[in-house]
Amino acid sequence: MQSVQRLILTLILVSASAWLPAAQAEQAPTKAPAAVSNVGIMPVRGMTMAQVEARFGPPQKKFPAVGKPPISRWRYDGFMVYFEDQYVIHAKMSAE
Repeated sequence: MQSVQRLILTLILVSASAWLPAAQAEQAPTKAPAAVSNVGIMPVRGMTMAQVEARFGPPQKKFPAVGKPPISRWRYDGFMVYFEDQYVIHAKMSAE
């Protein structure tokens, strides 16, 4: 009985492998959209204020810190950087 089951399983696998490449060949290749990456364009989380200024230069405007913990932001041409104390917590593209 087990040999019959093995034979059936083998036949199923062989016939499946015979039509799989043909089915894959019929699929139209899809082009995935390019991932948006900010690496090198904007500061990343964890950078210090000194590192941001050394890499991107002085900001166009520094907004004063508010709240506890103190959150401040710097505006650059094309992006805004948010800091908690001295560390980047977020950066986003901006139209300003």
